[in-house]
Amino acid sequence: MSIRINNIILDIEEDTSILKEKAAKRLKLPINSIKDFKILKESIDARKKDSIKFNYTVEISCDNESKVVSKSRDKDVKIEEVKYNEEFKFGDKELDHRPVIIGMGPAGMFAGLLMAQKGYNPIIIERGESVEHRSKSIDTFWNSRVFNKESNVQFGEGGAGTFSDGKLTTRIKDSRCDFVLEEFVKGGAPEEILYMGKPHIGTDILKEVVKSIRHKIIELGGEVHFNSKLEDILTKDNKIKSIIVNGREIPCEALVLAIGHSARDTYQMLFNKNIAIEPKPFAIGVRIEHLQSMIDENQYGKFAGHKRLRAADYRLAHNTKGNRGVYSFCMCPGGYVVAAASEEERVVVNGMSYYKRDGKNANSAIVVSVTPDDFGNSSPLAGMEFQRHYESLAYNVGGREYLAPVQLLGDFLEDRRSKKIGNIEPTYKPGYTLSDLKECLPSYVVESLKEGVVNFDKKIKGFADKNAVLTGIETRTSAPIRILRNKVLQSISIEGLYPAGEGAGYAGGIMSAAVDGLKVAEAIMKNWAPF
Repeated sequence: MSIRINNIILDIEEDTSILKEKAAKRLKLPINSIKDFKILKESIDARKKDSIKFNYTVEISCDNESKVVSKSRDKDVKIEEVKYNEEFKFGDKELDHRPVIIGMGPAGMFAGLLMAQKGYNPIIIERGESVEHRSKSIDTFWNSRVFNKESNVQFGEGGAGTFSDGKLTTRIKDSRCDFVLEEFVKGGAPEEILYMGKPHIGTDILKEVVKSIRHKIIELGGEVHFNSKLEDILTKDNKIKSIIVNGREIPCEALVLAIGHSARDTYQMLFNKNIAIEPKPFAIGVRIEHLQSMIDENQYGKFAGHKRLRAADYRLAHNTKGNRGVYSFCMCPGGYVVAAASEEERVVVNGMSYYKRDGKNANSAIVVSVTPDDFGNSSPLAGMEFQRHYESLAYNVGGREYLAPVQLLGDFLEDRRSKKIGNIEPTYKPGYTLSDLKECLPSYVVESLKEGVVNFDKKIKGFADKNAVLTGIETRTSAPIRILRNKVLQSISIEGLYPAGEGAGYAGGIMSAAVDGLKVAEAIMKNWAPF
């Protein structure tokens, strides 16, 4: 048991070393009576630009904690809630074969880690490369336009999030988040992610963390196989019998399908086998780049650049007159726009930051919601084909060879092709072509983006700067399908098949995907005994 204290406020010039003293004062205790002290959360209140504050939640332990809380008579002081406890009763059914996990993104990785910790010796199958080799393949693509369709920003160890800043923000309220963050720290992530209001690891550090977690899984008895592609699922009496990987049959009774949101060939295979899937909404649009200094000044005023402040981010949303949602997505302070294709002759963009977030530009996706009404109900895969269509257009509009179409915002708003770059240099690799983005986006998306950007300029002065850079196109905001599952998290079509994570349509980011992977691992372990 411990005590949680919310809303301890520090001025921007006050150091965190005085937090313990402030906590003791709130509890009406001498400081030396506090045994353990830990920061649980840090957030910045920049609503008043001339008086920026830091808000902290801390955890302490002392004698007679319940009595201390009662005596404090402070609504922000309470006994700490119980954190995630992964202990539960294992199932008693015996596994004839080791559980298999398809995909080494957040869902597959954390499902594998938990099962390895509990003695299930999982086998993880990943179509892409290990993060070390994957990084080399991606660098080759970005610098030389040599594309590897099996190992890229979407496919490979760590999943898409590894090359997208490693943002750990989530809207879900689940105690499993603590487990995920703590395992990241054990793997080498900075301890600050345990308490930062908007934690991130950064692509550079996350690559090492992912490798460390893989080594842990192997040490605990698991296996990880790279360059190994799921080709088929074999069943008997509507139960998993085995899978085909690189032409080889692997028997299994429990299969976690954590394939990520870009495994389109796997989606097609599932559809062909009549596994229940349905289309779901997602969003498409562009990446927008501004000078990070402008974003900082809007957020922090005269304190922009202060040593205690990190590169500022933003989250923006607007409903258009036509009732479409326009919003920012995956904002990367001090980051870079990157090539994120997973299929040949298609252009897809994403955003990435390193841990320090010290790049000159800020970038974010600005996207528009689309639904099955937009891309048709002829097939559960209609949204996937919709994505492909516009990615192919972007490839051609950009000049082919994976160059991206780029347009200045001022020209986009005035419906004219850009002829030169202003004071903001595009960061996209492997290169760009000045273009007219309406040639590779639906007209209703173009009009919604225009309305949205004008609205966002009211919230961030300078957001609609004519020199802001738009790079097309962003299509992988979330999976275009959902693989239907029941209350025990199995596919409604096949017993023993456990769809998990973002690719299955049940998550939206690193944290929620990792948590969903944990839930699926628990479901398997509650059904079967350790291997």
